[in-house]
Amino acid sequence: MANYSGPVCRFCRREGAKLYLKGERCYTPKCAIERRAFAPGMHGQARKRKTSDYGLQLRAKQKARRTYGLLEKQFRNYFELAEREPGVTGINLLRHLELRLDNVVYRLGLGASRKQARQLVSHRHFEVNGKTVNVPSYQLKPGDVLKVKPANTVTDVAMEASKVRPVPGWLSFSSEDKSGKILAHPERHEMESGVEEQLIVEFYSR
Repeated sequence: MANYSGPVCRFCRREGAKLYLKGERCYTPKCAIERRAFAPGMHGQARKRKTSDYGLQLRAKQKARRTYGLLEKQFRNYFELAEREPGVTGINLLRHLELRLDNVVYRLGLGASRKQARQLVSHRHFEVNGKTVNVPSYQLKPGDVLKVKPANTVTDVAMEASKVRPVPGWLSFSSEDKSGKILAHPERHEMESGVEEQLIVEFYSR
């Protein structure tokens, strides 16, 4: 599946919030939004106008999509899947996004950013339940065990850069053998706090 490979700091500036797309850099004064806290482009510093309801919904959708590093078609497919499932559509959507293999790698601190986690997965650095998986969108479920392949030193640098992030309660992590386990489905307070899922539902339900 294709993914965006261009500059990403402009996304944080456009959304007016840190999306932590550059890993360790986002925690330093070099972060783009720390230096230029306005939208990119020639109109970035222009006087802000009142945003319409559609504009708010669009920004919420774009922010979530960019946070998880997905293209529009991928994100829309997740929404349609969540819509067909029982329960609250917005929560279903976030759970699918959180249980992606690349996101779980990021949450466990095995990747400094979701983009780096996706690359590590694609390069076959992880096993799920004893089998190598190189598909970033692979959906994990409670009980699954994720482990770094033996004699792998690539993730050590990422782990060092990820110490500033705590592991959420729906995951467990062992630093000794660099393995993690999905304990349960994540609850809303354990998922990405900056996502406004209700606005996303409203956007796609127009």
